[in-house]
Amino acid sequence: MADEQIPTPLYDYLLDACQRSVLFLDVLRQRGNTYRERTQEAAPNVLSFDVEVIRDGRSLPRPVNYLLVRVQPPDGVTTDPAKRPFVVVDPRAGHGPGIGGMKKDSEIGMALVAGHPCYFIGFLPEPVPEQTIEDVWNAEAVFIEDVTARHPGAETKPAVIANCQAGWQTMIMAATHPEVAGPLLLAGSPLSYWDGVRGVNPMRYTGGLLGGTWMTSLAGDIGHGTFDGANLVANFEKLDPANTLWQKPYNLYSKVDTETERFLDFETWWGSPVLLNAGEMQWIADNLFVGNKLATGKLKTSDGVRIDLRNVSSTIIIFCSWGDNITPPQQALGWITDLYEHERDIVANGQTLVYCLHQTIGHLGIFVSGKVASKEHGEFTNCMDMIDLMPPGLYEAVIADIDEDTANPSLIEGRYLFSLHARTLADIRALGGNSPEDDKLFETAARVSEINRTLYERFAAPIVRAWSTAAGAEAMRRMHPNRMRFAAFSDENPMMRMIASMADGVRNARRPASPDNPFAIFEQTMSNWIASSIALLGKGRDAAVENIFLQTYAAPVLQAVVGIAENPEPQSARIERDQLRETEQSVERARLEKEFEAGGTPEAIVRALAYIRGDDGSVDERGFATLKALRETQPAARRRSMNALKQLLKEQTLLVRLDEERALAAIPKLLPRSQDERNTVLDRMRRVVAARGALTEEEKRRLARIEALFASERRKPIRKETTDA
Repeated sequence: MADEQIPTPLYDYLLDACQRSVLFLDVLRQRGNTYRERTQEAAPNVLSFDVEVIRDGRSLPRPVNYLLVRVQPPDGVTTDPAKRPFVVVDPRAGHGPGIGGMKKDSEIGMALVAGHPCYFIGFLPEPVPEQTIEDVWNAEAVFIEDVTARHPGAETKPAVIANCQAGWQTMIMAATHPEVAGPLLLAGSPLSYWDGVRGVNPMRYTGGLLGGTWMTSLAGDIGHGTFDGANLVANFEKLDPANTLWQKPYNLYSKVDTETERFLDFETWWGSPVLLNAGEMQWIADNLFVGNKLATGKLKTSDGVRIDLRNVSSTIIIFCSWGDNITPPQQALGWITDLYEHERDIVANGQTLVYCLHQTIGHLGIFVSGKVASKEHGEFTNCMDMIDLMPPGLYEAVIADIDEDTANPSLIEGRYLFSLHARTLADIRALGGNSPEDDKLFETAARVSEINRTLYERFAAPIVRAWSTAAGAEAMRRMHPNRMRFAAFSDENPMMRMIASMADGVRNARRPASPDNPFAIFEQTMSNWIASSIALLGKGRDAAVENIFLQTYAAPVLQAVVGIAENPEPQSARIERDQLRETEQSVERARLEKEFEAGGTPEAIVRALAYIRGDDGSVDERGFATLKALRETQPAARRRSMNALKQLLKEQTLLVRLDEERALAAIPKLLPRSQDERNTVLDRMRRVVAARGALTEEEKRRLARIEALFASERRKPIRKETTDA
């Protein structure tokens, strides 16, 4: 029967559906073959850039399976060795390395395009026997020191971008080696594992529902001392069953003509689970996932030194998203309120904290999405020096589109305007989080975990370890569903070998159905219904998990048995005070008391700018661009280094905050005697202030007061060694 004699819509749809089925199977075949090939590689990764190995972590005194590589710029891109180097640290969370540089528009790609030398810290599929988490963060410190040594002409220390689980690793490194790194960008990194919102963040209940980390011990023992990262991947997938079970495969099936390359690129990374030593995974589960000991200062190094995140001297940038169901904003930011009771405590401690909230992007999109890379990561890269110069305090980064009303667009680098706005801890708390009663529940779960793991180690572990063998562990890893679903569709399956030739024939005769085909529309409608149904089941499961957790660990009998007091606020809810730190802060305040009349013109300019900026504390890249241009007009011999400029900004801002009236009264004493010189300085300052556009009424009032001070009589100040800004 001729084609035209068959009902066209039905025939077209059935032909299209059959062809898509063959092409879909062929994509799964290609994915399976890639999986097989990568299991044979010594150092598989998904980086789309050429690299040069700089340091092999296996050569360190305490060897680890990490590598430091230098990323080669692609053709047409040049980097400046005098610019701040960027180091991207990959998360070892079950998947293979390379997520920060999968494509041109990526964290690595943005740094290279901006002319920055770029380095990557990745890892091998198998850990070095006996390596520990502490060995890993110490190795990271060595790697960053290597990068610094390779760029003696750079004025600033390397910026470190740490993705997901690499965030807590990098924060511990910076807390135990505070002088090593420059600014830290934590992208989708959980630091407060208990935090979240009821009804929204179910993953935090998982450890408690399983009775704690004894299951982690069991998995490590069955694995003959090795923990399979495929288990972590499976946990991530369970969070969104609708996507895992239906939407992702159907999206490929329905758009197989256009989605193949993107699907295979992502699955190459997603389908390459790596291994951890059982001890490494146990440390993570006990101390972070269930114990939540990092933000509360209850971790110690092997030498007995407490790991206190308040020791981090680097500027810290936290990038998180409301669309992230793995690291919600509460887990990315909650550690700040664990460390500090008030924003003035942040200032007193000398920390600069910047956070940026995306509204929709999911967890993986924070590192994978090309749109996020070209916008957020591009802006972070372009404005990193500005961020690093900010005085101590809490700020929110806002990235806005440029429109016709934007003032001085020539001072803006890129397609967006980057600005920083002073925030308070009330802004962090307003994002949502745990009540003291919630923390008490998680504290109870942590105590139960310790008891169960002790029982397992004493009674069950010896038996399991006696029966565990390396061959058996390897066989179990091969049979893991997250590996089998890849391997089963490779060419090693005889039934798949004919698919390749069938797919070639289908491509030559491809005939997609029209988008308005009624049967194609019905297929899409049914797909949406299936996805919604699975999502509804997932929400029901999550609600049940939350309810079981809450009911179990709220039981007064259980809390009494594990030793939780009636006081609703558990002991681990807030980090303890540090008397030595408070003494050092008192000494610093005493030193500042002597600095009000010390300095010269640079101190006067910065102090005046800090006053004009006021309590709002808003700055953007236009003002920084103007300040940078003025700095570069100075002779190189008299120009302050970026580190010296950062110290100047910090000190003068603190003086204004310490005693505003006293700081302002001293400005005439710091200025040149000549009124002409003063007018020149004032003109420079006005250019910086005006870079943002029209001033508010309050800013005008403050500027007028500064102008009056520039006309005041100058008295002899306490002079200290200084150069022009």
